[in-house]
Amino acid sequence: MRTRGPALEALLNLAWMALLALVLLSPAASAADRVTIDGHVFVNHGLVGVGRIPADLRDGFGETFGSGSAFAADPKTWIRTAEGYHGDFFLLPDRGYNVAGTTDFRARLYKLSIALNPASAGPSIAERQRSIVATLLGTTMLSDSAGQPLTGLDPAGGGIRPAAAGFPDLPQASTSRVSIDTEGLALMPDGSFFVGDEYGPYLYRFSGTGRMLAAIRPPDAFIPKRNGRDHFSSNNPGRDEQPPQPENPDSGRQNNQGFEGLTLSPSGRLLIAALQSATRQDGGTSAPTRRYTRMLYYDIADLDHPRLVREYVVPLPVFEDAQGRPRIAAQSELLALDDTHFLLLCRDSDNGYGKKSAASRYRKIEILDTSKADNIANREWDGDVPLAPQGTLNGRIVPATLTPFIDINDNDQLGRFGLHNGEPNDANNLSEKWEGMALVPALDPANPRDFFLFVTNDNDFITQNGFQVEAPYKDPSGVDVDTVILAYRLTLPDMTK
Repeated sequence: MRTRGPALEALLNLAWMALLALVLLSPAASAADRVTIDGHVFVNHGLVGVGRIPADLRDGFGETFGSGSAFAADPKTWIRTAEGYHGDFFLLPDRGYNVAGTTDFRARLYKLSIALNPASAGPSIAERQRSIVATLLGTTMLSDSAGQPLTGLDPAGGGIRPAAAGFPDLPQASTSRVSIDTEGLALMPDGSFFVGDEYGPYLYRFSGTGRMLAAIRPPDAFIPKRNGRDHFSSNNPGRDEQPPQPENPDSGRQNNQGFEGLTLSPSGRLLIAALQSATRQDGGTSAPTRRYTRMLYYDIADLDHPRLVREYVVPLPVFEDAQGRPRIAAQSELLALDDTHFLLLCRDSDNGYGKKSAASRYRKIEILDTSKADNIANREWDGDVPLAPQGTLNGRIVPATLTPFIDINDNDQLGRFGLHNGEPNDANNLSEKWEGMALVPALDPANPRDFFLFVTNDNDFITQNGFQVEAPYKDPSGVDVDTVILAYRLTLPDMTK
């Protein structure tokens, strides 16, 4: 039997790499998924890049990095070179490693340099999973208006910092620090940024150095209340602290279902936020009835005086769990394409790498359209009148629409990069939570409406070599869940035409 010589082997490897690069870079890489809405065509050309950040990476303050609860690109830095693409991105972690209750983890924002180079994807799985390379550049700590650190501790005791100096009542932990569970991120052109919070749920504005500049309190219908009073606990008390009574709010956002989605309109005039699922009064009391969530539009042309100008009902997707029961896919991220069209990431929970159940039933990016929905801002439903009692939407209200677009669980796409959804439940199985999206142009003159959509997971800081709040930790799952970044190539319509 003849064997391949070194020259032939090298030639075959080069041919394979060239072919794979052509497949990955081409907009026609696979059978594209097409969606048409009002004559506008949206095309998903498939997965074109994958990257990993090790689960035990430490940030600039010596603490475990991770938990991509929100993701945003700095468009000024995004360029195309002969080798591929690169630019700066920002990743927002949530309230820290909190498997057994919350801790005094300081809120922060990470800056990353990301290179996307599909042409470097070689024949091995390891090489394909390095087609995205992310490097941590810096860590910015967040503080209140006086420069004091913010904490991830749950305000379990009902602590409130009284309104003062233009700020509303703020959630406050037993340490007297403002409690914040950072889940959404929107970058402003001047370097400041907005953060969506789950405790309030509030929208906070920070300077580029991380100091709190302002806080937006949403309508009363969003504010969690217990026994008739504001009570911002999410029922995740810290060590030696008692849970709230009752454990769930009577009305307002459900525990851990605050402003997961946050985005800025392309014009920069509108700040849009969405609750993860329905408020308590709108069916948020149970898994099958929490479908009708809400999104708010704030006019921020005058940053010192944001105005609520629109509010819409969003009907979240319904799917069946492994037992055949109807469930609601809560949303984890929102990204504006224009003033009325958005990408909305919706998913199930408790499935994936690091969990007992390996297979996710639902992880999709939907196209959300509010153009024909009723604007209910500043109406009775922003007070104590439910809009979907027990999960049934008031017939007077026309909701927004959702159209499925990208199936993150598509094993044909994932398999090209050695990933999968479901068994075996190993490090190449997708982890539970996918919560960040960022969009950048492909900078392709031949395809000027092509973009790369980056999607990242919240790994919950799960590692066997962790360190936060001055203490080491080892997650009881026994696994290390990397921060994983996926990149899809899309063709998006010009909605102005």
